[in-house]
Amino acid sequence: MTFIHEREDWPNFRWDEPSITDQLSVLRHRQGRLIGRMEALGFALRNEAVLRTLTSDVIKTSEIEGENLNHDQVRSSLARRLGIEIGALTPAERNVEGIVEMMLDATQNFQKPLTEDRLFGWHAALFPTGRSGISKIIVGDWRDDKEGPMQVVSGAIGQERVHFDARNAKILPKEMKAFLQWYNDGPSMDHVLKAALAHLWFVTIHPFADGNGRIARAIADMSLARSEDTTQRFYSMSTQIRAERCAYYTMLE
Repeated sequence: MTFIHEREDWPNFRWDEPSITDQLSVLRHRQGRLIGRMEALGFALRNEAVLRTLTSDVIKTSEIEGENLNHDQVRSSLARRLGIEIGALTPAERNVEGIVEMMLDATQNFQKPLTEDRLFGWHAALFPTGRSGISKIIVGDWRDDKEGPMQVVSGAIGQERVHFDARNAKILPKEMKAFLQWYNDGPSMDHVLKAALAHLWFVTIHPFADGNGRIARAIADMSLARSEDTTQRFYSMSTQIRAERCAYYTMLE
């Protein structure tokens, strides 16, 4: 089995330009219509729509990874940080506050450069206890291979199936430097297309011990916010991916 990152031309992506251009044109038209309709709403209704969208985004990106967050905690944490009045606020646990911080930084500060330090901050916010479940992991830094190569595995013990072998940890600094340079200063392209490429590229590198999927989706959301040049989110990519999770993982594989 040959993985995409083992190809000699990695990471020089290629795509069917005419086909992609047609799809992007349709998508851009729909984005414009949606934003136009939302801007016609009153301030309070628009804020409620943003709060609902972000709440769904945070909950669903976690569900994709098998983690179920409390809806009221997520909504309260977002409302407090966005300055939206919703009445009584529900105290949020540290893991909820962490992923809310990451998603808001990605979508509210979308014009800021994506840096190594920023990614480390997102990762630390996702794992405030320094553990993934009961396992202690490297937090706020690239993973290492001390316990063997990073693999994506499914199946019961003794019947494991390896879906993916990630890049060797020794070359992660070089790989991530190339990725970040491309993301921040690379060739000009449509931000929706960049969202897709960044997602695929990041999860292929798999630079962290855990949390790669959530961070990859945050990076994609950041690019989508750039594509509309607004901090207001009226649709959730993670909600749709959660609805088509099997297809999502099949495409990645």
